[in-house]
Amino acid sequence: MKRNKRKFTASFKAQVVLEALKERQTINELAQIYEIHPNQISMWKKEFLANADKIFGADSDRKQNLQSEKEKDELFKQIGQLKVENDWLKKKLH
Repeated sequence: MKRNKRKFTASFKAQVVLEALKERQTINELAQIYEIHPNQISMWKKEFLANADKIFGADSDRKQNLQSEKEKDELFKQIGQLKVENDWLKKKLH
């Protein structure tokens, strides 16, 4: 018999992991509440803690990407303007 795999959103996983980190309830209690296997919660928690340091670096990466996008847009704008000027000069010469 083939079982369907359930897909969980990142926000759901985060919610479950944060509840697990609060330690107000046991992993088994959370597993019953969220209707998932306790091992799944443990795996998500382990993954979250292993990647927690990347969260604080993401903001600077995002700013750098935003700046790169602005520079790229400005360069495309300049290319477009130069193409228009080049085409205009070509027409004037002929």
